[in-house]
Amino acid sequence: MKAIVIGAGFGGIAAALRLRAKGYEVCLLDRCAALGGRAQVFEKNGFRHDAGPTVITAPFLFEELFALFGEKMSEHIKLVPLKPWYRFYFADKTTFNYGGTLEETLAEIARIEPDDCQGYKALLAQSKRIFDVGFTELSATPFHRFMTMVKQIPRLIGLRSHTTVWQLVSRYLKNPKLRQAFSIQPLLVGGNPFDTTSIYGLIHYLERAWGVHFAMGGTGAITRALGELMVRQGIEVKLSTTVAKINITNGVANGVRFEDGSVMAADVVVSNADPAHLYGAMIKPSEQALASRAKLAVAEFSMGLFVLYFGTTRQYPEVAHHTIWMGERYRELLSDIFHDKILSEDFSLYLHRPTATDASFAPSGCDSFYVLCPVPNLLGKVDWDVEGPRLQKRIVAALDKTILPGLTHCITADFYMTPENFKTDYLSAHGAGFSVSPLFRQSAWFRFHNRAEGIKNLFLVGAGTHPGAGLPGVLCSAKVLDALLPEVMNKSGVSA
Repeated sequence: MKAIVIGAGFGGIAAALRLRAKGYEVCLLDRCAALGGRAQVFEKNGFRHDAGPTVITAPFLFEELFALFGEKMSEHIKLVPLKPWYRFYFADKTTFNYGGTLEETLAEIARIEPDDCQGYKALLAQSKRIFDVGFTELSATPFHRFMTMVKQIPRLIGLRSHTTVWQLVSRYLKNPKLRQAFSIQPLLVGGNPFDTTSIYGLIHYLERAWGVHFAMGGTGAITRALGELMVRQGIEVKLSTTVAKINITNGVANGVRFEDGSVMAADVVVSNADPAHLYGAMIKPSEQALASRAKLAVAEFSMGLFVLYFGTTRQYPEVAHHTIWMGERYRELLSDIFHDKILSEDFSLYLHRPTATDASFAPSGCDSFYVLCPVPNLLGKVDWDVEGPRLQKRIVAALDKTILPGLTHCITADFYMTPENFKTDYLSAHGAGFSVSPLFRQSAWFRFHNRAEGIKNLFLVGAGTHPGAGLPGVLCSAKVLDALLPEVMNKSGVSA
């Protein structure tokens, strides 16, 4: 039995490995020149940058992929815990370190608002209750049957999953800065905290349970190690190869057609492409079920991303590995980005300084940086040829005045990506950074199914599918395949 996996992001890589462990002959395809999907690695003038995800939580999901073949991840990847997990830098120049032990977190909270210590404990307890259901029980559960969703409704109502992350946090915390700090997690998976279902409040407990880690060598070290694992297991990998269409005969997927017109046959096709691109460009509407066409027609997409990469000819040892740089506005800025889809003059930023942990990311005496700025997706009609250079200058100036003094004089080897790059490089619909938004009406059964609707032998993994975006989400989407696809039997009737 042959399986084709389209897209070598983490969801596609995990799917390829899980299918191989079940005995399938697997071919993994990707349009990029290297493995990782959005987790590419950029190098310029001696500076290295992880292009995509940089926050590693739930490392056991990576360990499982090696364990499928009797190997240990620790022999191939070195993960180190970070402390703090994130440093928040607010507009009034105050800071809040999040991470470490519970006692350390409570001490930081007490420094800002002593009355919120008990509230945080209650928030963490509620996060664990959501985690026990939303992650432990349901993250790898297929939701292509409506009754699966119906059976969960009483528990979802009991967990108040119809409310938003902001409402969840505000029930327990009173201080405005702490409310911001503990509600930004949906932005890491493409959602507005004021719209995202409080199911994503489980991230608090997820971080507390396993911590936040960094792979020495960066996220690229993880993709390299997984690539080597695939080679050892006989998985065929074809890069710089774009799939144009899914071949479907009488409602059954049986292969793919490439941009050059050539075809490849398969018994099973797994798509790690953006589901909106899959259903919008790779499958004819006449071959789709009404449900998938309807989801695509009403889909709301995550924000876009402006990502600035640069080096500095000096070091900033006082800057943490992960910094959340908060602008003066919060709700209003997010409304501009998600609802009005306009590019504001102000912004909030996520700053990644990998050289805080791994000096190999930059030449001696230098630092490497990656700055992520949430912006409207391409439905906002921003002219990025004009606004890209302007936004770059504004971000550099803002960092120069705050946590990176002297940046304008020491910045080097800088370049950036806009939502236009996400559309062209990754075929992301509307240049969205994380596919469809994590709204309640786009979660579980309402999200794009892992088993394609109306098409046999076609399966979906990745950020736009159940359970959602973020590294834990896309890795769990591949685990869903374990429940959907059987093991392959050899000619003697024994599992391969």
